[in-house]
Amino acid sequence: MQLIERGDGAPLVFIPGLQGRWEYARPAIDALAASFRVITFSLRDEPSSGVVASPAIGLDFHADHVAAALDAAGCRRAVVCGLSFGGLVALRFATRSPDRVEALVLASTPGPGWQLRRRHAVYARLPWLFGPVFLAEAPARARAEVSAALPRLGSRLAFGRDMLRTLVAAPPSPSRMAARARLMASHDSAADCTRIATPTLVITGEAHLDRVVPVEESARYARLIAGAELAVLERTGHQGALTRPEAFASLVRDFATRVERRRLVGVGSATQRGGPPREGQNDAA
Repeated sequence: MQLIERGDGAPLVFIPGLQGRWEYARPAIDALAASFRVITFSLRDEPSSGVVASPAIGLDFHADHVAAALDAAGCRRAVVCGLSFGGLVALRFATRSPDRVEALVLASTPGPGWQLRRRHAVYARLPWLFGPVFLAEAPARARAEVSAALPRLGSRLAFGRDMLRTLVAAPPSPSRMAARARLMASHDSAADCTRIATPTLVITGEAHLDRVVPVEESARYARLIAGAELAVLERTGHQGALTRPEAFASLVRDFATRVERRRLVGVGSATQRGGPPREGQNDAA
């Protein structure tokens, strides 16, 4: 299978978003690699992933890919971070394999009950006809966010140039993007939340800058998942991991550090009581 690794340190699995290709998250991956050993890949239904796709492609299919990536990298546990659609995959993986998730990060993840806008539902039914239209609308959706995150014209031009290069080098598939969008709209992520005991960080942008998913819906994960933390990445919207990657990586690093400190305190307390923590014990409790 395809496995992309960057950096050293504690392992972190990064699951990309709706485009499916890891290359679109390169700014976030590079920033995270300053603190973590980042393990990433293209989504399992992408030909570049090196995996034969199953006819029944659901979130469990993608969650199995996360497990396979950890196995291929020789890691039993890792911080698991998902961006947008990847956040739903990360959430699903954490419900099925909690013993393999050191900490969970949901970044700009569509909230429970998220639905396609009427126009986009039409696009999803006829992706090869309307896919180019959806992609052509992307600059307009991102314009306010990019201007806020990158106030200097030169930085905005560089960001746009890098995204265009990625589009040419790793073109997304409208049909696969449409299938993922339909999957997002059909999955009951609220039910998954009730099964999460893993330390969780929910990251959103600012409400007026996210033109893709409503921030207030994404923020619901912080209320539905017991003990979850919520962080707002200022001057960003849906693409904060890409437009302000260093700030995004700092939020993830600081959260992982807090989780590790709590774990060590829990281990020390258990040792004083006469033994190590039991397998599967919730260290954040």
